[in-house]
Amino acid sequence: MVDLHQEFQNSGFFHEARIDRRSADALVGIAAGLAADGKINLQEAEFLKSWIETHLCHLGDPVVNILYKRLASMLSDGVLDSDESAELLDMLHQFAGLPVGSEQICTTPNSLPLDNPAPDLSWADRVFLFTGVMAYGPRKDCESLIVERGGLIGGSVSKKVHYLVVGSIGNDQWLHSSYGTKIKKAVELRESGVPIAIISEDHWQRVLFG
Repeated sequence: MVDLHQEFQNSGFFHEARIDRRSADALVGIAAGLAADGKINLQEAEFLKSWIETHLCHLGDPVVNILYKRLASMLSDGVLDSDESAELLDMLHQFAGLPVGSEQICTTPNSLPLDNPAPDLSWADRVFLFTGVMAYGPRKDCESLIVERGGLIGGSVSKKVHYLVVGSIGNDQWLHSSYGTKIKKAVELRESGVPIAIISEDHWQRVLFG
């Protein structure tokens, strides 16, 4: 599986020997502050990118690099669309949700209402929708893999969606997370007989990459 978890776990971001602790604490505080109102706008995203460039980019730390690279990708066109805003908010929730000193910055969702057994995946003319933060990379990159194989990307949970893919970097308490609404709606549709499958990113990646 193409996975960033090992980078997160081994990161020097949470070790005093590798980083200015005051800057680390400041970034956690900034992330928490930006995410506090439940939304991230373009100005806030640009501020965060600029702050990391000024204070932390020279460190070469995996956690900081992941956050910065995804920010840079999102802002490369000078726009922060609604999907990017939601993805960034998910990331900041996870980033600020653990205390400095934790050995793990993310937990794979393990109580999600995933289809069991996981279904076979078809690509051509199948509609995919992503929720949560993908370990593979920015959501647009994940969507490109679908489109390249003849699949389609949905705009919201509906009867037209065939697969809802739940990102691996998430919170066990899915119902209360920022992406819980999509999952709840998908469960309701599935229980009403709509053929929508809720799958993990792990399963999605296994089918993609073997």
